Amino acid sequence: MIYIVIPVFNRKQFTKDCLDSLRKQTDKRFKIVVVDDGSTDGTSEMLKEEYPEVHVLYGDGNLFWTAATNMGIRYALENNADYVLTLNNDVIAVEDYIEKMYYWAEKEPNSLLGSMALDTKTNKPTYGGEIIHWMSHSYTFLLDVLPENEQTTGIHEVSHFPGRGLLIPKAVFDKIGLYAEKALPHYMADHDFTHKAKRHGFKIFCNYDAKIFTYPEASGDQQNRKKKSLKKYYEHLFGIRGGGNLKNFTIYTFRNCPIYYMPSFLVIGYSKRILGYILH
Repeated sequence: MIYIVIPVFNRKQFTKDCLDSLRKQTDKRFKIVVVDDGSTDGTSEMLKEEYPEVHVLYGDGNLFWTAATNMGIRYALENNADYVLTLNNDVIAVEDYIEKMYYWAEKEPNSLLGSMALDTKTNKPTYGGEIIHWMSHSYTFLLDVLPENEQTTGIHEVSHFPGRGLLIPKAVFDKIGLYAEKALPHYMADHDFTHKAKRHGFKIFCNYDAKIFTYPEASGDQQNRKKKSLKKYYEHLFGIRGGGNLKNFTIYTFRNCPIYYMPSFLVIGYSKRILGYILH
């Protein structure tokens, strides 16, 4: 049984569209846990009235992504989940999404399986996994290098993966624990978790058969960049939801980067975060 864990904070319409897409799945072998971290836009009322099949857990607005996700994972594991699928609320799953996750999970039962992301506006793939290069602080994106006939199907190994549509076997939690909610309360906890899983012998793949539609412009970091200001620049570098949060980046580096690449990774990373907001 797959338990789907979805942390939410407002954005009621996104949650509704996501849950509606899960109702249309060809494979019904899953349960849904929504962790509502203090929404004020009617999300909790909507869940009670329209989605009785969803189990809802509540936070007070201070859980953020990592602790909210961990709350849902604990509930799933306590209820004998075989797999946990972490899913953001701003995605729409194609109808055979769960079916394709089960298909590859049976072939790779001890591996983590990420989802291929498509843009809701263009239907074009936007993310198919990546390989990190620690020394140069750079990444090889698989969609840029895979042969054309491999860009739509199958599974492809990666070095890490975001939590937006990630199927995780119970065995991973048994071995490495949950997400690092104290060290990384919001951003980078998902990459940190998958790096740790890989170091403990678990493979990570992007499942190109399991597709989700996303809204690239809806991310918190993209919203922060729309109308730039000194206040938003500060939030970018130091806010808990800041995409360039320097503290989070430093913690992530010390937890995951090989020590001999650490100086270059830190210097390049700091530069990208400090200058990136201004230049892009």
